[in-house]
Amino acid sequence: MKEMAETTTEDVYDDAYEEKPGPSPPVKIVWRNVILMSLLHLGALYGLMILPSVSSLTLIWMGVCFMLSALGITAGAHRLWSHRSYKASLPLRIFLATANSMAFQNDIYEWARDHRVHHKFSETHADPHNARRGFFFAHIGWLLVRKHPEVIEKGRKLELADLKADGVVMFQRRHYKLSVVVMCFFVPTFVPWFFWEESLLTSYLVPCLLRYTVSLNATWLVNSAAHMWGMRPYDHNINPRENKFVAFSAIGEGFHNYHHTFPHDYAASEFGSRLNLTKAFIDLMFFFGLAKDCRRVTHETIMARVQRTGDGSHKSG
Repeated sequence: MKEMAETTTEDVYDDAYEEKPGPSPPVKIVWRNVILMSLLHLGALYGLMILPSVSSLTLIWMGVCFMLSALGITAGAHRLWSHRSYKASLPLRIFLATANSMAFQNDIYEWARDHRVHHKFSETHADPHNARRGFFFAHIGWLLVRKHPEVIEKGRKLELADLKADGVVMFQRRHYKLSVVVMCFFVPTFVPWFFWEESLLTSYLVPCLLRYTVSLNATWLVNSAAHMWGMRPYDHNINPRENKFVAFSAIGEGFHNYHHTFPHDYAASEFGSRLNLTKAFIDLMFFFGLAKDCRRVTHETIMARVQRTGDGSHKSG
């Protein structure tokens, strides 16, 4: 029986929050981000075009880098640091922070802060990637414009004491730019070029740029597609949905109606490790004694919620 982990209340949905009346402030485009994201996706497209000519070892390495990047977000920034759904030993936290730098999606502190705001004020102006503003905004548009003032204000009000007290989180934050250069760009490019003489251009385009772009979009689908398409078996009053495609692409993060209903469950799903490699990884770490106090929601609690607020689509097992 897994024990309860240390938790936080900063990610609990605030149903008392009311948006300020009046027109929204004008959208301010961050052109630097627009240009960089455009160049990144063009580079990834070129990498996709040359994929058939890439060696099998490079393709395997790309997959390894994708999995490391994904775990740095899902098992690290999300389930561990944003929701405190389990506890991790120092070696595991160092591994996850390193993998998180390979993912290059903002440092852990900033990622967890924005994610807690997302849960607390979901689909309001205070939500960093408010899905009510459309698919494009929820997917990538929120990174191309200045944050809504409500997002900034609510983010500043969070104490984030647990993050500030975590030496691994704060070390990564202090050295984030260097860690990204090394883990996101240098290591994925250097390994195939040095160890099996892949061309430098191919090494940069495929396991670096293409892998990075795919991992970004897999994460973004949780904010966009999983808030728009799918069933709501646990709570039909909220927009997050159960989306199997997103669960597959984001290694377990697509059971989103469940996750927003029970955000402190380390599995982020009722159905174990099915389409949920992140849960399987955390379970493996638990087996080796590197993770503990994994939080779960009881079947009785789930069924009570399904009967009270579900949309009737629930299929247990």
